[in-house]
Amino acid sequence: MQAVSPRQGACKRILAVVGTRPEAIKMAPVIRALQSAPWADVRVLATAQHRQMLDQVLDAFGIVPDIDLDIMAPNQTLPELTSRLLSKLDEVFARERPDAVLIQGDTTTVMTAAMAAFYRRIDVGHVEAGLRTGDLHNPFPEEMNRIVAGRLSRWHFAPTEGARDNLLREGFDPASVHVTGNTVIDALLDVVQRDTPLPVEVPEGRRMVLVTAHRRENFGAPFREVCLAIRDLADRHDDVHFVYPVHPNPNVSGPAREILGGHDRITLCPPMDYLPFVAAMKRAHLILTDSGGVQEEAPALGKPVLVMRRETERPEAVEAGVVKLVGPVRDAIVAEVSWLLDEPGAYAGMAKGVSPYGDGHASGRIADILGRDLIG
Repeated sequence: MQAVSPRQGACKRILAVVGTRPEAIKMAPVIRALQSAPWADVRVLATAQHRQMLDQVLDAFGIVPDIDLDIMAPNQTLPELTSRLLSKLDEVFARERPDAVLIQGDTTTVMTAAMAAFYRRIDVGHVEAGLRTGDLHNPFPEEMNRIVAGRLSRWHFAPTEGARDNLLREGFDPASVHVTGNTVIDALLDVVQRDTPLPVEVPEGRRMVLVTAHRRENFGAPFREVCLAIRDLADRHDDVHFVYPVHPNPNVSGPAREILGGHDRITLCPPMDYLPFVAAMKRAHLILTDSGGVQEEAPALGKPVLVMRRETERPEAVEAGVVKLVGPVRDAIVAEVSWLLDEPGAYAGMAKGVSPYGDGHASGRIADILGRDLIG
């Protein structure tokens, strides 16, 4: 562990905690905004709940963690991960003595960081607060994680009015809830203009469908349904090429390679770094996903999104008509993707370039609110 650095004058120490790739993407613009604030002494703690994918994003934004817990272990269970994180985070918080801890989203890192800060009586700021499906088991365990993190937070940085309404219905003080927009748009606008090549080859003249699928609640039979649907679609549409960056979890990689491997219209590749993934989203004709962040990013790029989940905590894009829930259901996936591929009017109706998640200035708003409340 590194020694605690001295504070400059009246600076307030902000400890920004990141554990996974999505957290790093959405926290990076906030960290950079705080680094430019004269009142903030920013320290970055990486739990490395996802080691390689986290490092790729931090590198892309030029962020070097001050503290690295390197918590990732093969096939770790949620109880094992939770207990180790809670213990290690408590040690760091005791030594660092931050004025505030900043967390993002709904991972196990987020929940345990909020708990550890609460035990040390440290104020917590929750970036992307207020997302809800209303079902504790979908997504699992993320819905529970964000509810716990919210209950332990002082600042709730809601990405949308809908997220704010969720928090107010749950009884949170309106003065603690701030609609900032989603920091993922800040990150996307930062990198979308970079000239990053597509990391895989797609045959000339073929429309590309980008796939991301890795949700824990879809493991087993639902995930096999997803893979079988992709294979059906590849068999049916000879002018379409599927690109699927496969998560290394064996619950994902095993069935994906068994069902989809060797098909000449399906490319299975390792997970992409953030910049190449943005390039892949830009190149895609449409996107099949069970991810949360992609539901926010792809509409801003004008890409229709079909979500292979039964619930979404991001209803704004569904209401805008640019995202549609299809569930992890083979027949539904095949029907909806084919409809978009075969009907130009249906495709145009979803490819609107509508972004209900912000204007690219969410991070500055968050930094301003923290500065106002911490230093007056």
